[in-house]
Amino acid sequence: MESVDMTAQNIEKIGELFPNCITETVDKNGKLKKAVNFEVLKQVLSDEVLEGDEAYEFTWVGKKAAIVEANKPIRKTLRPCKEESVGWDNTENLYIEGDNLEVLKLLQESYLNKVKMIYIDPPYNTGNDFIYNDDFKMTGEEYAGGTGEWDEDGNRMFKNTDTNGRFHSDWCSMMYSRLMLARNLLSDEGIIFISIDDNEENNLRNICDEIFGSINFVANFIWEKRKTRENRKAISVRHDYILCYVKQHSMKEYALGLEDMNDEAISRYKNPDNDPRGVWTSVPAIAQGGHGTSSQFYTFVTPNGNEFNPPSGSCWRMTWPKMQEAIADNRIWFGEDGNNVPRIKKFLTEGKQGLTPESLLLSDKVGTNDSAKRELVSLFDGIAVFETPKPALLLQHLISITAEGRDAYYLDFFSGTATLAEAVMKTNAKDEGHRKFIMVQIPEKCDEKSEAYKAGYSNICDVAIERIKRAGKKIKEETPLTTQNLDVGFRVLKLDDSNMNDVYYAPSDYSQGLLKQLDSNIKTDRTDLDLLFGCLLEWGLPLSLPYNSEKIEGYTVHNYNDGDLIACFDENVPDSVIKEIAKQQPLRAVFRDSSFAGSPSKINVGEIFKLMAPDTTVKVI
Repeated sequence: MESVDMTAQNIEKIGELFPNCITETVDKNGKLKKAVNFEVLKQVLSDEVLEGDEAYEFTWVGKKAAIVEANKPIRKTLRPCKEESVGWDNTENLYIEGDNLEVLKLLQESYLNKVKMIYIDPPYNTGNDFIYNDDFKMTGEEYAGGTGEWDEDGNRMFKNTDTNGRFHSDWCSMMYSRLMLARNLLSDEGIIFISIDDNEENNLRNICDEIFGSINFVANFIWEKRKTRENRKAISVRHDYILCYVKQHSMKEYALGLEDMNDEAISRYKNPDNDPRGVWTSVPAIAQGGHGTSSQFYTFVTPNGNEFNPPSGSCWRMTWPKMQEAIADNRIWFGEDGNNVPRIKKFLTEGKQGLTPESLLLSDKVGTNDSAKRELVSLFDGIAVFETPKPALLLQHLISITAEGRDAYYLDFFSGTATLAEAVMKTNAKDEGHRKFIMVQIPEKCDEKSEAYKAGYSNICDVAIERIKRAGKKIKEETPLTTQNLDVGFRVLKLDDSNMNDVYYAPSDYSQGLLKQLDSNIKTDRTDLDLLFGCLLEWGLPLSLPYNSEKIEGYTVHNYNDGDLIACFDENVPDSVIKEIAKQQPLRAVFRDSSFAGSPSKINVGEIFKLMAPDTTVKVI
């Protein structure tokens, strides 16, 4: 038993008086703890500006390590799991099981600048969230101290409770590295939405300002997540936030669109003057005076002789010559008697039609946590498999205000129960779009007391996969026959160690027996499909394109996306098969080392392709 840590108590007391003077630091044993920033404290207690360097920055203990972690290469792969997939051969959707940091690293080449919209609902850091399984290995001292939870490989997997000295720092590091990688995947017209609550909203905003740039900030949406009052707390919090950024400010109009016109908005369009261009509504003909030129300030004389001047601080939208042209084209409305203030006619058939998105997302329009839970319970035949899902309606709304994304990729790398997958399928069913989803989720175990576990779902990925299956079937049943080609399938891929053996021997260790054992550097449990998808990642090809496998003289040949890549992983492949592959002029050709009897055969393959398919890149693994 230890005595009271007086230093820690004193720091707490100073923190109560001057919270801005408390920071985090590393002690001589490598432990993180609260500390006093004495430079700030001296300034707080001084009535004069003290000397010292100043800089505007947002930082925390571990920020540099988070940047290093994002850039660090890994030896991992994604292994296909056909038995858990739906419509493997025809779908373009992906469900990936594994730590999202590592999965994002693996997707860097295949989906670089290809994702239209990212939505994530990360841990809110409320004190009980599963946070991450990142790089850090535990020391013997930490193990003996029992800090956190660890897997058999010594990786930290813990709940980030507020007793942790790095409570905010760990969360910031976790988010920073992942968002760095995620930004690379966004297209130039891409957009990202991130759900969060009060606990880390400010830190998340600072992180996003750094990674995406403050100029690319769009909005901080307020979502009404509940309708009822929470009486167990001092303040009943009925909202969450959804931060929104675009990839490139200059491409904002191609990233963010308009809301669909609802019945109320359409009902405002009339045609009282029987204009042949169809129904229209009128909008004010005045604008803010501060943005006007001198030619927009004038007395307006109507055809009936009435005179109108713009109100104080305003000007006319058009110069007088342009206004005269609009009047001649019957685009100015003076009321039914012709004596009213002029207004501009806006036709339903002209220009972009829609409503400007609003930052306030009301529950009546986009649903609540409770409505989402009820929908999920209904989908799972009365079983409450998840407590706080996001409503599909909310994500459908975010998809609807994503501009020009009907044939694009939609990514969620904190996918939970895969609400975005359902929202994508529902949106496609509504407008006959061809959006593709990519879900990424670490297989977090279900609590043994939970309804999901009792129903046979061991982890959140099991719940999500079943949810997509059930939702897809239901959407298909409710879809008109005209859109029955709707893609409700998905390929399941699982994160695993590299397909290649990690073998390191000194020259003196080699023997004839060992050389025979090392004929192939590929792990014995890996299939042709494992190797094929490993090649796709290495060459940066999308993982959801069609492929076929055929037999040529008894050897299996895989053709990915009509010649983007052709592979044969059989042993002792004869020249006749090589020549048949070369005849197809693939962009890339892959063989395994054991496909050839020896070095002469390997050299001969290069000569065959050089002669028959000189533009093909050939690789031996």
